Amino acid sequence: MARLEERSAARRAAQGAEPTWIAARRQAGAARFEALGFPTRRDEAWKYTDVRAIARGDFALSDSAEFSPASAAAITLPIEAHRLTFVDGVFSAALSDLGELPGGVAVLPLSQALADNHEAVGGPLGRLTGVEFSPFSALNTAFMEEGAVVRLAPGSVVEKPILLQFLSRANAAPVMSHPRILVEAGARSQATLIEHHVGESEAANFTNLVAELMLDRGAILTHYKLQEAPLADLHVASIHVEQNRDSRYTSFNLNLGGGLVRNDLIGELNGEGAEANFYGLFYGQGRQHIDNHTLANHNAPRTFSNENYKGILDDRARGVFNGKVVVKRDSQKIEGFQSNANLLLSDRAEIDAKPELEIYADDVKCSHGTTTGQLDEEAVYALRTRGIDEQTARGLLTLAFAGEVMELVDLDAISERVELAVAGKLPERFNLAGLVEAAVALHDE
Repeated sequence: MARLEERSAARRAAQGAEPTWIAARRQAGAARFEALGFPTRRDEAWKYTDVRAIARGDFALSDSAEFSPASAAAITLPIEAHRLTFVDGVFSAALSDLGELPGGVAVLPLSQALADNHEAVGGPLGRLTGVEFSPFSALNTAFMEEGAVVRLAPGSVVEKPILLQFLSRANAAPVMSHPRILVEAGARSQATLIEHHVGESEAANFTNLVAELMLDRGAILTHYKLQEAPLADLHVASIHVEQNRDSRYTSFNLNLGGGLVRNDLIGELNGEGAEANFYGLFYGQGRQHIDNHTLANHNAPRTFSNENYKGILDDRARGVFNGKVVVKRDSQKIEGFQSNANLLLSDRAEIDAKPELEIYADDVKCSHGTTTGQLDEEAVYALRTRGIDEQTARGLLTLAFAGEVMELVDLDAISERVELAVAGKLPERFNLAGLVEAAVALHDE
């Protein structure tokens, strides 16, 4: 990757004048990244993930949002939503449709938010995820220019989901994008946010995303991240959530695509009664590498976190799960639960799992655990005795393994994408729950 100063300077020259604070933050991000460089496997947080494919890439910055509406419709979610679309990091007005938003709710591209009132953006942007967080957050800041800003006024309720689409094109030369997502959810507001990454099958680009989600007192935010990037795409994301008193944040982190994927999800439970639910499913095949790092910081008493991540790995895919719950001093009467289960469909697949608890208070309820195994061959046989072919039987049992997470997903369009990826096309006549129950009963006999 060419030196940041050269690319940043060229980009700024093309953009013209910009607010002083943005230029200063870009320079700080570039300087921090130049000082750190890309992480290596000698860094504990990157022990199992090699990012040399990113470091060696020669990625350009895209300046075009051209994408066929028909092609976009074929790969994006068929769901009624307030929709913002970005193509290789560039906002596409043609593929966006916000419809009529409720009063007090604003959803707009970051470029427009900066043009309308850059001072209102300057305060919250970068407050949770600064240049010190990681080399990738510094890199994102150096190229910060586009993304989405969502503002929910106190008491506002958004009935339809807010859908942020990130499309990756099969370009002649690979490109990189560094989108930002900023959500400010006012007191007692409610919304569902969908973040969808998908693209043309031959695309081979690099996405480096930073999301900052701020929930005021009593706010409720459900956040779906559906990552279906092409298998040659490289995807890094840092998601930082701040929760005040009685707020509730629910994350569904669903990773199906991408050749190299790293997600960092950090929750800051800062007020009593705050609740964070982290649900995750990652499915890898071929030589995919999917790394999920999560952290729940209980910074206040009487806070609650619950985490359940499922991994399914086939062929020579590799998964990483590192989940950590930290209970700060004097954060009494908290509850923090964490579970990670992994299913290996191949003898060559690999998982590195590390659940952690770090507790500095004595009146708490905390637990964590991880398991790894393979499909039960007796259960496969039990299904086959019911007239089901082996491939379908294995698909049903694999889907049943994911069911503990997927049964909580309320959006059919997302559930169907995951089911198709995990189990393939199943005949409509099958009753999944009934068949799996029958297989378990036969196995027990």
